[in-house]
Amino acid sequence: MENFTPVSAAIGGVLIGTSAALLWLGLGRIAGISGIIGNIATAKPEDVGWRIAFVGLIAAPVLYRIAGGTVPPIEIGVPSLIVIAGGLLVGLGTRLGSGCTSGHRV
Repeated sequence: MENFTPVSAAIGGVLIGTSAALLWLGLGRIAGISGIIGNIATAKPEDVGWRIAFVGLIAAPVLYRIAGGTVPPIEIGVPSLIVIAGGLLVGLGTRLGSGCTSGHRV
């Protein structure tokens, strides 16, 4: 249980919930990452900015690493192809289910 961090997890949950609520209150949009990324190519010009800001969530870990941040090694006990297939299936499921957990208020 050395990686059990309830305080940082709770803070992260509050930040995700707050940002999702603010997007809904401010723009009337649901903050589901799968829908935001999936519809970015066909978005109205006025919607592109906030969609790109959310896509920045994906770039954040890469930027952190480039800035010199350290990340513990990740060990996954299955072949990479299984992980990729699982990720694609999760993405498909979120599209079929009309959004991911961030859009349904974590």
